[in-house]
Amino acid sequence: MKRRDLLKSLGLSSLGLVGLSPQVQAAENILYSGPDKKKKKQPWEPYGRTEDEEAYNAKLLVEQFFNPKEMETLGVFVDIIIPKDQHSGSATDAGVPDFIEFMAKDRPNLQTPLRGGLHWIDSQATKRFGQVFTKCSDAQRLEIVEDIAYPNRKNPGMSQGVAFFSLMRNLTASGFWSSQMGLADMGYQGNTPNQWDGVPEEVLKQYGLDKE
Repeated sequence: MKRRDLLKSLGLSSLGLVGLSPQVQAAENILYSGPDKKKKKQPWEPYGRTEDEEAYNAKLLVEQFFNPKEMETLGVFVDIIIPKDQHSGSATDAGVPDFIEFMAKDRPNLQTPLRGGLHWIDSQATKRFGQVFTKCSDAQRLEIVEDIAYPNRKNPGMSQGVAFFSLMRNLTASGFWSSQMGLADMGYQGNTPNQWDGVPEEVLKQYGLDKE
């Protein structure tokens, strides 16, 4: 299985396309709203959101957890996980950093692992190459990622980085394949009407109904 296909399956299994979670629905409002977000119809409105739930999501949408430097690092990191290819744009093109920003606010238990992981990545980059992760070359960044992308390798001193990469991989896959770009990438069309042409002729003949 290709890496992109594996990530796609991870994203779909964690979200479930049968019914996108309120977090994803709220995140899509971030990813696809224009400059005037207040006037945009909320994705969850047709699904009977209560006033308290709408107020909660609106509150999260105006808060900011990651600082600009952290958001920049997130963007570089998620594009390593899902880069642009011949079928679609990259994770940042799909708005995944904003999705992760929303998830960090909606699920506070993610905040320490995410922020700690970003600091760990920068400390590794500084230790190895004398500069933060975003300032490193593509080859230098990949060297760090290669050391944490495969849990079974058990590289000494890499446990925090491995945990961070696993979390980022799952969030990136979830964010990308719940976005409009990701849904188009997989060819997902949602509920579409079927065309009914009646009982097949061979079935009618089998039961002697073709002469009626």
